[in-house]
Amino acid sequence: MKSKIQNFFYAQKNKAPFFVMILMAFAVMSCSKKVEVTGNFAGGSPLERIEFVEASGVATLPLVNMGVDSKGSFSGSFEAPKDGMYVMSYAGKTAMIYLKGGQDLNISGQASNFPNQFTVTGDAKNNNDFLLEVQKFIQSYASKINVGELVSKEEANFLKDVEKIRLDIENNIDVSGKKTSADKDVIQWKKDELNASILQLMNQYEVNHPQATQNPNFKASKNFKDAMAKLDKESDRMLRNQPIYRNYLLGSLSPEFQKFVSTHKKSDTELSSEMFAQFLDTKKDMSQLTKDYLLAFVLTSGDIAPGMTPEISNKISKIISEKIKDAQIKKDLERIQFVISGPKIGEAVPKAKLIKADGSAVELSDVKGKPTLVMFYSSWNPYITEATIPVLKEVVNFYKSKVDFTYVNLDDTKEQFTKTSGAMLKGIAGNNVYGEGGMNSEIAKEFGLYGFKLPSFIVLDKDGKIASQFFGSLGDPGLITVLDKLSGLKAPTVQPEVQLQNDLLADPSQMPEEQPTK
Repeated sequence: MKSKIQNFFYAQKNKAPFFVMILMAFAVMSCSKKVEVTGNFAGGSPLERIEFVEASGVATLPLVNMGVDSKGSFSGSFEAPKDGMYVMSYAGKTAMIYLKGGQDLNISGQASNFPNQFTVTGDAKNNNDFLLEVQKFIQSYASKINVGELVSKEEANFLKDVEKIRLDIENNIDVSGKKTSADKDVIQWKKDELNASILQLMNQYEVNHPQATQNPNFKASKNFKDAMAKLDKESDRMLRNQPIYRNYLLGSLSPEFQKFVSTHKKSDTELSSEMFAQFLDTKKDMSQLTKDYLLAFVLTSGDIAPGMTPEISNKISKIISEKIKDAQIKKDLERIQFVISGPKIGEAVPKAKLIKADGSAVELSDVKGKPTLVMFYSSWNPYITEATIPVLKEVVNFYKSKVDFTYVNLDDTKEQFTKTSGAMLKGIAGNNVYGEGGMNSEIAKEFGLYGFKLPSFIVLDKDGKIASQFFGSLGDPGLITVLDKLSGLKAPTVQPEVQLQNDLLADPSQMPEEQPTK
């Protein structure tokens, strides 16, 4: 017979799996990084989209792309990579919102007033009320500061005034934090932003004071350097969370870097990031994390760009591989490079499932025998009906004897795809297919497709392999060259003066706006 102690442990053993399940469920809820978003912009267009981008990253891409219905309502969710500031974009405009993983976020307002006026409710309300409160104070306070006058002051007086500015704003941060019940993380974030801003102001003083006072021999004193060091003591945290701090570091390095370029640049073909990487190699006292963030900024500010040649892309890949040590920064840079440049020519097409209108499954890799022009699009693309479809008809009619065409729709639902493909592409030869899940589909992820890249065009050869880079326009000379080469046909050329005349006659209000690279 079992003793009472044995019975007790036997009972606990049987309860253990259930207890463990409760603990696991609690841990999942506690560690969840998913942000649930709902909202309404009254008077908004159903063609507009809402995206969220993490603001402190070096090569961040949209985390979600949400549609807006006819009443202006929207909903969606995304995994927040970290707690902090996020850029919300709507109708080509942006606003900053502080978010923490696991929060529910509700946004409301008039579409015409965004981003100047909108309301945040839900779990994110207190922190964003805090930021709004502080921002109002700073705007009023900053309007009374004369930076030119500050830069001209004697160093001791400048330091005294700058410290007063910092203490006044820091005091408001503390008062506003208590008033709005903001949490300690967002309060610390705002104080770090303040310190980074003061550092920028001090750097401006150091650079501009000699000219402002006609004193070219001016050198900042030890007191000045000590004051900067005091503000800079949490450098790693500010590096990770404050883009303004990275701007300060780059600004402070700029004069030295320009001298380095003038003596070390060997040819005009050297990339800015190549030169900056060489420059950073000389900074023996600089932390590797600082080097990673600053080099990443230079890479994404210019060298990683649409239209990169394979040679440039290979150079960039080498820099990322050899010079960037932080795993997350390296991963983000590799991703943005892939998104901008697309799959490599000669690679097999990704095997992502697509759906036909009748519900049957198909893959792009099934399309073989002829070269194929693939168009990725959605019905909410601005001006696609007016600007893209008429040109597509001409391209199809010219090449269809030698080239196949596949149109991959990335609308939110299969119902939208059926309606769109049946109307927009009616009478145009080609295969209509749908990426299930739209912008969250497997095909979008495999090809690195985001809202700012639509519509996009890519060519596959007769064996189903990638034969071109991505193109954003059917009129791109590079795309025409690839189609001519693979088809054996020769597209007619458009006289430059005719094109110029058409551009001049076009109504500017009807011209599509260039979508920014994110």
